Amino acid sequence: MAVPLARKSLIHEWRRFLPATISVAFSGVLMIVQGALLLGIVGANALYVTQSRADLWVGFPGTPSADLGRPIDSGIAADILMDPRISRLETLLLGNGDWRGARGGGMSVTLVGIDTRRDGLGLARSVTPRERVLLQEEGTILVDESDLDKLATDIGATAEINGHMVRIVGVTDNLRSMGGVNVVTSLSTARLLDPALRGADKATYFLAGVEDPRLTSAVRRRLQSFAGKARFESWTAEDLANRSVRYWLLESGAGIGFVFATLIAMLVGTLITSQTLMAAVAASTTQYATLRALGVPFTDLRRIVLKQAGLVGAAGLVLGLACSLLAALLARLNAIPFELRGSIMLLSALVVFSVALVAGLLALRPLRRADPASLLR
Repeated sequence: MAVPLARKSLIHEWRRFLPATISVAFSGVLMIVQGALLLGIVGANALYVTQSRADLWVGFPGTPSADLGRPIDSGIAADILMDPRISRLETLLLGNGDWRGARGGGMSVTLVGIDTRRDGLGLARSVTPRERVLLQEEGTILVDESDLDKLATDIGATAEINGHMVRIVGVTDNLRSMGGVNVVTSLSTARLLDPALRGADKATYFLAGVEDPRLTSAVRRRLQSFAGKARFESWTAEDLANRSVRYWLLESGAGIGFVFATLIAMLVGTLITSQTLMAAVAASTTQYATLRALGVPFTDLRRIVLKQAGLVGAAGLVLGLACSLLAALLARLNAIPFELRGSIMLLSALVVFSVALVAGLLALRPLRRADPASLLR
């Protein structure tokens, strides 16, 4: 009886439960969007890793995040290549520059120097083979498409970085930085533009490709066995990406602040859902009292309310998921860092659905304690 009655009452009284359904959807969207934005923002600091195809990364010991790399001795490359399981090795440089565009737009930028071979590992997911060839000409650069307006420039235009003229020969995708602008260059151009990178005796990272990716962890353990003496540390790509996310999420002031804001958003959404649904259930108290006066056990009434709350929660979650996917599409079109994961959607669904069930049960408290005859007056 519980399921058909709950469903029929919802259909008949849909106007009463519509605000609760919208509330559940709003709460779900709020949680999902906040969580996806949080992961997208902190994940932007691991873009150098996630947009590359290297199996192993070698850098300065104790580097907290990929974007905070420090120079290491380039002589380390010989030690790395002693392992026959490493199929290739290349350098990645991170430097700083002062941008001066032809139409203004002066600002600080991050220089990312990569190997320009067509099959290079560094930023392989963002820089196409054709663009890598274009970078082989000295003084040529790439910027992210979403940063063109910020830099007040266009493809083919010239600009000045640290007093050196450069020319924009193309744009990258998915390489938008949260703290500034990434400018991609060849290794030689990066050393030309940033005095701190000049000379072939320094590198920010070495990117290694392992012949059999299944042996990556074993190769890393071997490198770590003599890393202390050589003053370097090695990570798998996944380890360094996760390390970067954890640092900006849990150890930086901005990350902690955003986590706090996300928790507040979840709390607000939860309260709105619970109060709206409790009001909808409480408005049907007379109908429940009628059933109780006819001899329906309270356990059956509770089951009916739980079914109603579950159906309202399910409908709201479906609507919320559709709106979240729309938000993800809008974020992608506007180059907003937005990482929509299945784990976020599942967690949001569990929280909202649980709140809906608890709210329905709490709304029944007056019915349990009151005399059915008094509720029917």
